Amino acid sequence: MVKFEELACSNGHVIGLATLSAPKSLNALNLDMVEQLLEQLLQWQRQEKLAAVVLAGEGDKAFCAGGDVVSLHQAAANASGQVSDWASEFFAKEYRLDYLIHSYRKPIIVWGSGFVMGGGLGLMAGASHRIVTPSSRIAMPEVTIGLYPDVGASYFLANMPGQMGKFLGLTGYTVAAEDALYLGLADHQLADEQLQPLLEALTQSPWENSEQLNHKLARACITRLAASSAIAPRASVLADSQSLVDELMAGNISDILERFNALETEQKWLSKAKRTLLSGSPLSIALIDWQASRSSQRSLATCFREELAMSLHCLAYGDFIEGVRALLIDKDKNPRFKYAAYQDIPEAAVQQLVQSPWEAHLHPLADLENTGEAYE
Repeated sequence: MVKFEELACSNGHVIGLATLSAPKSLNALNLDMVEQLLEQLLQWQRQEKLAAVVLAGEGDKAFCAGGDVVSLHQAAANASGQVSDWASEFFAKEYRLDYLIHSYRKPIIVWGSGFVMGGGLGLMAGASHRIVTPSSRIAMPEVTIGLYPDVGASYFLANMPGQMGKFLGLTGYTVAAEDALYLGLADHQLADEQLQPLLEALTQSPWENSEQLNHKLARACITRLAASSAIAPRASVLADSQSLVDELMAGNISDILERFNALETEQKWLSKAKRTLLSGSPLSIALIDWQASRSSQRSLATCFREELAMSLHCLAYGDFIEGVRALLIDKDKNPRFKYAAYQDIPEAAVQQLVQSPWEAHLHPLADLENTGEAYE
């Protein structure tokens, strides 16, 4: 579930606080939570005295560790190789929620402490004020379960420095706070214990009836808190390794896999990246390569529409059912993917995953750009 509160401010405005409340599952998003958030954010956007929104997760372990993968697995298994209606509803509403956050007129502040994975990053990526903490661990490890980075990642991975987006997608690399700031996934870093001081400071801010001014006020409020936090500065591993990552990601996928197979390193982060890539779903690797080959000039809405088809086809025709079984259900960590190696995949298998099953005007997200306006 999601808990919603309205915090009274000193000048008659209110702050909307939405707390993901499923700590046993690390606040993983299910369909009910997506629907609750979508409805409440639309309502708050219309509320004149609502100055800003804060999204946080219950507990100290995670903001949100992703989507409800187990329910998606069940839906995919029940659909027996066909597109699941339930999964279609879940992904369409999740992507609509993510798009709403990207285009939200009022300030949205995301408290991204602890694990922020998959669908959690979808909530965070589009927020106007994204906060990480020393405990933040951000990743999109979908290559391990037969998926690919979705929730708008086609858009934001394409706009990262150099080949970083492709590296994150293929290796599921876990991003720390400093990395997130470097990659453009976060705007500020605060201490883990500063959530309550942040909420208190927001209620004391001199909010206006101008959304533009309120964005500046929210930024100023967070910046003041950041200046008072005693966080020991740490270097970004990825910033220091940009040229290395660009070299590793050069050329086509066959080149990249050959390079990683030959890679010998004592750096733990790079060794883990190698293991994840080389044990990942070959179909996912091919799909991530296709995703990375697309133009970075595509609109966010176009990316979401493409992702809806890709996600549903991964469940119906890809490695998702087997990947989730091996990692999360039976936990034998020995997936029997459809293809033993990337080189075995025919082009037709990739095209089956990426082709849209809808005519443009019948796409479930055809009206995505109107989210927040017509979609009410």
